[in-house]
Amino acid sequence: MTDPVLVDVVLPLEKSEDETAQQKAVARKLKVHPKRIRELRLRKHSIDARKPQIKVNLRFEVGLDGELPPEPEAEISLPAIPDKARTVLIVGSGPAGLFAALTAIERGWKPIVLERGKDASARRFDLAPLLREGRVIEDSNYCFGEGGAGTFSDGKLYTRATKRGPVRRVYKILVSHGAPSRILIDAHPHIGSNLLPNVVKAIRQTIIDAGGEVRFGAKVTDFLIENGKIRGLRVNDSEELFGDAVILATGHSARDIYRLLNEKKISLEQKPFAVGVRIEHPQPLIDSLQYHYERGGERPRLLPAARYSLATKIRNRGVHSFCMCPGGFIVPAATENDEVVVNGMSLSKRDSPFANSGMVVTVEPDDISDLSEQHGILAGLVFQKKLEQLAKKAGGGGQAAPAQRLVDFLKERDSKNLAGTSYKPGLTEARIDELLPDFISTRMIEGLHLFGKKMKGYITDECNLIGFETRTSSPVRIPRDPDTLQHPEVTSLFPCGEGAGFAGGIVSAALDGMRCAEAL
Repeated sequence: MTDPVLVDVVLPLEKSEDETAQQKAVARKLKVHPKRIRELRLRKHSIDARKPQIKVNLRFEVGLDGELPPEPEAEISLPAIPDKARTVLIVGSGPAGLFAALTAIERGWKPIVLERGKDASARRFDLAPLLREGRVIEDSNYCFGEGGAGTFSDGKLYTRATKRGPVRRVYKILVSHGAPSRILIDAHPHIGSNLLPNVVKAIRQTIIDAGGEVRFGAKVTDFLIENGKIRGLRVNDSEELFGDAVILATGHSARDIYRLLNEKKISLEQKPFAVGVRIEHPQPLIDSLQYHYERGGERPRLLPAARYSLATKIRNRGVHSFCMCPGGFIVPAATENDEVVVNGMSLSKRDSPFANSGMVVTVEPDDISDLSEQHGILAGLVFQKKLEQLAKKAGGGGQAAPAQRLVDFLKERDSKNLAGTSYKPGLTEARIDELLPDFISTRMIEGLHLFGKKMKGYITDECNLIGFETRTSSPVRIPRDPDTLQHPEVTSLFPCGEGAGFAGGIVSAALDGMRCAEAL
């Protein structure tokens, strides 16, 4: 065995999986004879499709003049929880809550995870009436239940949160619980909504095997606070649970928690958020635009369904794509029956004929000052809800969503018919340009014109805008001390993850959960 050497090489797409070509490229980089390279182990893979000649960036661990040491298995080993361990109550079983529980166990605490929804298996059955009948089961849906909103919403792991903690450790924990090992290599890792449920179930079992608890159908209805310190929680308006600390990791859609905190006069803060639509194109169109070939051609076998990222600023407000799902589906993400909300997901193969993305505009607190006069710190929640109720009305009932062809939106006119869609509850022709507030629609129109110039062919009659994408992030932040991570007014209460305003996606939420547990 030999000490590994890390080497970065670039190969044309057609040679990127050719072992001989890989070996020769590494040998050239190291300036050695190819026969001295005894083993290559791929450590990073990314595609550079900025030019017609597509290149692949590869990072190898190289065994020079000898075999590499055996690859350690991606596994997690937790200590058994001591009999007299302190207890942390964790509200929410999304990535923040689950990773907080794992880290708490490592630190000798007993976690009790409280989830208002159902386990991942039972939760899947509750999606059927939502898709077929347009009926929302309000505590078990695409947002609520084991694994949180991420479980059935794609499983993208790409993050820029590298300064927030050990991203690779998050990936390794996911792999040790059944996620594809490829996520350790890909520059834009993705698990897929078909694989994630089994991953989160495996994490749950790890928590239980170590002596922790995970309870479903456990909706937190009150905080038990004495002398400025949280002592426990009331669950389902009946049971009282007590613990030494509470990690609040509810996700961005638990609006009742924000209202409860506000009623108890526990400080909250307004923060910027973003709302808009889901924009849906044929995936072959996006492939041809991003990979530089004529529409109608076949995407090369070695290329995944193409993704894109678009962003600009219009009159001091961001306009950008969000949570782009190549080869994906648009799904109904409402949490109550008087609203329509849309989100995106992809399966692991990303083989749907459609590409969808959020297309959203930043909303600052100043934009909704009229609502702030009446609703105070919760004005953003009211703004979101009004849009969701408007979408419900414009959709015509159930979970049918209002939609407009992209070209008609830009020309501010009716759509006589709509393009094909992956959205199972169905679409209803509507004037999205009129339903959205003017400060959003005008900026979105300008932004889309700019994006059409950047991606020639992006503006097309084959594209729908579908309303509304409102749950990009919480409009409320639950403040915390930057050092102790506790709420500045309530000792032992740790606001955590997306719902508290400190994360945005699976990995950053997991990292924040780990960080909060480390602060116990």
